[in-house]
Amino acid sequence: MPRLTAALVGMLTVLFTQTASAHVDTDSVGGFAAGFLHPLTGLDHFTAMAAVGLWGVILGRPASWLLPVVFPMIMALGSVVGIVGVTLPGIEIGIALSALVLGGFIAGRVRLPLWMACAVISVFAVCHGYAHGAELPLASDPFAFAMGFMVATGSLHAAGIGVGIMAERFRQGMLLRGLGILTALLGVYFLVEALS
Repeated sequence: MPRLTAALVGMLTVLFTQTASAHVDTDSVGGFAAGFLHPLTGLDHFTAMAAVGLWGVILGRPASWLLPVVFPMIMALGSVVGIVGVTLPGIEIGIALSALVLGGFIAGRVRLPLWMACAVISVFAVCHGYAHGAELPLASDPFAFAMGFMVATGSLHAAGIGVGIMAERFRQGMLLRGLGILTALLGVYFLVEALS
């Protein structure tokens, strides 16, 4: 029962987190604390980061620990691309697709080879990193903001793994599939927003 309760708390957190786009409110950007809080208040980022952990549970080891390492590293590279001003089209669509695709993978229990799983999340990591990196130079302390952002991202991956492990044990993984469906539906919502 405690496992079910924890999984439900995770689901409710996703459902009732304040909706926000991946873009930073540059008027209020500060240091580490602002960077740490941003992924926790942006539903699109929150959903995709938790989904990386959830999908890692389905893939098993070593993916369950490798994906949460690869994602922030590639996200940092995407941030640099944004900071230097390189133009990448379709970033908001890529962010929306990260939730939609990963949610679909979780719901369908898709198991890709490790190299392919890393490639998929790397594409999404570039999108998430770029969206924030393009705005970091306007921050009062961009390095501290980026560090806070990376720590929160890693924490969301870990939370996704924790919830995924518990959800996987409930009714032969049906709860985990349900979380995948919820993630994919949120991805559809983000995609509609990105296209409108």
